[in-house]
Amino acid sequence: MKQDQPRPTPRAGIMDIEAYVPGKSTAPAGVTKVYKLSSNENPLGPSPKAIEAAREVAAKLDVYPDGTARRLREAIAETHGLNPANIICSNGSDEILGLLAQTYLAPGDEAVFTEHAFMVYKIYIQAAGAKPVAVKETDERADVDAILAAVTPATRIVFLANPNNPTGTYVPFQEVRRLHAALPKNVLLVLDAAYAEYVRRNDYEAGIELAGSSENVVMTRTFSKLGLGGARIGWMYGSAHIVDAINRIRGPFNVNATAIEAGIAAIRDRAHIERSAAHNEKWLAWLGAELTGLGLRVTPSVGNFVLIHFPDDNRRSAAAADDYLSARGYILRRVTGYGFPNALRMSVGTEEANRGVIDALKTFLKS
Repeated sequence: MKQDQPRPTPRAGIMDIEAYVPGKSTAPAGVTKVYKLSSNENPLGPSPKAIEAAREVAAKLDVYPDGTARRLREAIAETHGLNPANIICSNGSDEILGLLAQTYLAPGDEAVFTEHAFMVYKIYIQAAGAKPVAVKETDERADVDAILAAVTPATRIVFLANPNNPTGTYVPFQEVRRLHAALPKNVLLVLDAAYAEYVRRNDYEAGIELAGSSENVVMTRTFSKLGLGGARIGWMYGSAHIVDAINRIRGPFNVNATAIEAGIAAIRDRAHIERSAAHNEKWLAWLGAELTGLGLRVTPSVGNFVLIHFPDDNRRSAAAADDYLSARGYILRRVTGYGFPNALRMSVGTEEANRGVIDALKTFLKS
């Protein structure tokens, strides 16, 4: 070890990681009303029952939460018909994804994901000292054959976002099963089902059954799309041996007391979840039809957002549209870092926000 360095230095590879940049949340100065449509949040907000549960915790914030989040795990298990012992809760599903990489990847290992997948996969793979392997998609959809072709003896994890962000596309579950059947048994298949609550397709499954019947599959989920993005609650379901390994390295109180109580109330409020899904189903279809009617290409989405592709024209590009919309208080997501330099991702918002964006785009495209 060198003793003459002027300051502490990160280990090799850390400074090669491109930091995650979240969607912006503010409009230019002078804009009085802002519609944040950049982070795929629930436009109906949190369940009123979750709000009340969070308020009741306020007088007890001096007390550490249950380090195992037992009651939250039991509420999740009750809702989905699972064994709570096979569930781990976390500070957002992001934390679980990072813990999986930390646990199962080492320098020299490889992990596979698709080219337009959630950017944190690459970050966590690199942070573990492993090699990220990005696989080409077909029509902005994960290609099972391409994923399998990328698997080598060094592969330890395959990350599959289903549905994917930012494209909104999904892989039918028969294809997921085909992927799993062809993977070596020592390769962990991570099914990231963050948007599962919004999918309305007969050939889709989040992955609960596969994770419950396999030794090398886990499913990760989040409460963020249920209206609790600010509470940061995620969870994983998988085999006991994987749960045991992750529990050895996760933080001792990684889910805070407010999040636990709000999460319990939120997941049991099925009426709010159904209202959220119904709102999304209506306006997702409406946005797709309206945007297509404006001459813009929209990637078919089953999530709570749409990926909008703009013309190869500097005056009507995604960057120009973003500036135009932001100046009017409509905050969408630039997705250049995801490999879409001329597209914007728009979360499904309230009726007012959705109609406002379409009206603004009509004017923008004519100007």
